[in-house]
Amino acid sequence: MRDLSRRNMLSLGAALGLVSVASATSALAAPRAAAAAADPWWAWDDEVDALLADLLRTGQVPAVNTALRSWVDNNDALPGGLPANLATWLQKVNKLPSWADRAKLRLAADFNRRKDTYLFMLYGLGSGIMSTVIPREAKSVYWSAGGANMQDRAAKTFTFGYDLSDLNAFEPSGQFVVTANKTRLVHAAVRSLLPRSPHWQAVADEPNRLPISNGDILVTFHSLGTFAHKKLKEWRVPMTAAEEEAFLHSWQVAIYLLGVREEFIPQTWAAAEAQSAQVLTPILTPSVEGRELAEDLLGLTAQIDMGVTRGFLNEFVRYVLSDQVGDWLHLPRDYGASALIHAGWPAYIAFREGLIPIVPAGFYLFDQFIRALAMLFLNKGASPTATLITIPTANRPGA
Repeated sequence: MRDLSRRNMLSLGAALGLVSVASATSALAAPRAAAAAADPWWAWDDEVDALLADLLRTGQVPAVNTALRSWVDNNDALPGGLPANLATWLQKVNKLPSWADRAKLRLAADFNRRKDTYLFMLYGLGSGIMSTVIPREAKSVYWSAGGANMQDRAAKTFTFGYDLSDLNAFEPSGQFVVTANKTRLVHAAVRSLLPRSPHWQAVADEPNRLPISNGDILVTFHSLGTFAHKKLKEWRVPMTAAEEEAFLHSWQVAIYLLGVREEFIPQTWAAAEAQSAQVLTPILTPSVEGRELAEDLLGLTAQIDMGVTRGFLNEFVRYVLSDQVGDWLHLPRDYGASALIHAGWPAYIAFREGLIPIVPAGFYLFDQFIRALAMLFLNKGASPTATLITIPTANRPGA
């Protein structure tokens, strides 16, 4: 189970978060430069945005995708056949920041490995579904290319978190640095594509303001890393101070590699929680697009049985996020499943952590539940060892 679930960190969270979103036009170029100095909501990824806009305009993206398929490990040489300006940019960014602490990154990877089950559930049924009540994110995901096939999107991004949680994630033999850079390319392409969609323009809260700014990525980080850290503490999962610091550090490096400027990255968990309270909590609300995405994702489990019921899934979402979110998403109640979760999940954690000596009732149900979700997405992935990230060339069909 451990080797299996290690491949699934971020899971639906990544499907809806880090490998999602939106846009770039030139209309905001002037105010962007002035505001970006102090405001993450006015800071984007200008250099790679310009590169991808040109690649899309000249029809070079399919050839770039073909070339990038062989670029997997952090120490892989860049493949041949890339446009010179893109190769130059990738060579510049394909490395850790100077402040990255490899010892902390290795400790974080070991922590992720040991707490994989909880993190899988938090990222998948917590962060992933939370993303559907972040309106800017949900609308951008829905109208971009990946929103049309959420199972395929989730399957392809399931291994994203494995790259981050792998013991060698940031080592030369790991894959996360390459994965992050491919994700930046996807973000830049969608920033160029999504503003062309009249459907997205019609529902965007600020259609003339570019999504997936540094601020948007920070919101995603808080819906993943900050949220997971807070829930682990609430669930009384044992963590040392060094492990907590290392866990934060891995996220700091991860979002830096996704293009967030250093001055915007929280330096402590206290700072992260304060920032989250400002930029994430106040914006949570339902949307038509978000409800449909949530239903798509939660409905995927209907393809399997293994004792997992939709009522149990709905109630676990409510347990992890809140009844308010469950009501926003119109999730039917299953009070029997709710009682089992509220009593059984704390006992499940306690037994796994060696805090109680006897296997609690429902232990194997929770294990089966997690395994079923993991297998659903892993079996749909085309590769069990590398994140298959391709640059889009269009929005959602019909958008």
